[in-house]
Amino acid sequence: MHDDPSGPPAEGRTARGTNDWYVDSRCTNCDVARQLAPGLIEEVGGRAEVVRQPRDAAEVRQLNAAAHACHTRSIRPGSGRLDPAQDPFPLALDDRVHLCGHNSTHNAGANSYLLRRPSGTMMMIDTPRWSTALAARYEALGPVTDVLLTHYDHAAHGRAYADRFGARLWIHEGDLEAAPDADRVLRGTEPAVIGDGVLAYPLPGHTLGSVLYVADERYCFSGDSLYWSRTTADMEVVESVTWYSMAELSASLHRNAGRLRFEWLLPGHGDRKRLPAPEMARRLRELTARTRTMPERPVDFTAVRW
Repeated sequence: MHDDPSGPPAEGRTARGTNDWYVDSRCTNCDVARQLAPGLIEEVGGRAEVVRQPRDAAEVRQLNAAAHACHTRSIRPGSGRLDPAQDPFPLALDDRVHLCGHNSTHNAGANSYLLRRPSGTMMMIDTPRWSTALAARYEALGPVTDVLLTHYDHAAHGRAYADRFGARLWIHEGDLEAAPDADRVLRGTEPAVIGDGVLAYPLPGHTLGSVLYVADERYCFSGDSLYWSRTTADMEVVESVTWYSMAELSASLHRNAGRLRFEWLLPGHGDRKRLPAPEMARRLRELTARTRTMPERPVDFTAVRW
């Protein structure tokens, strides 16, 4: 479960130029690399591929970010070894939110975030891979008071990080099996206060216990319930990877769409997006209407419209 900066597998050790970046065969097509290095890494044949080498220092930084986020450590420079000094994480998205990077194979390669509160404390939403060195990097931003889990398959390492930080671990009762030792258990379907300015909105659908966390009417940490699709240039649900019930997800959105207000959509999987709150609200209403006609589908990761 620890970060492993060792060299690539044998298939990645062919002769390459020192600066020739590549993606090795362990890639699971999770989309994280394309979020962090757009135009440099794209989907080719059902997996990520470096389609163009970097032209300047800024693009090298993008590739290093993608490499240090990749949960399989599949993205490498030609030398085969990542430079720890080029690790940009935690990476500021704005003055209050940092992307953790170092995505975990035990969390399906999902993104996780750190949220700064006005008091200077932090909250972690879902978790990166676990290591004491990473924990030290995150808590250097400020004391972490809460670890908020959005749902079942993003719950790995929650207890380890909460214990390290001396933080409270939160999960919904519907997914309690994934974190039976949680300190706070959300119940039912009504919003709950997590802390000053932070609300939890239970959103059964992707899983029985899926939750959205909304902070300051500005940030929506959506887990796998909502994401921004580059394919459709719109807000979407992951209809082909809805484990529990699309009908329940539609009902959850109809129950909550009128009271959700945010500018940032920050999912576990899929792209992030910032738009004015009224525009986000409009798109959420339209998505909510679309879900009425979405049938239950068998799980198919290859059908996601990233």
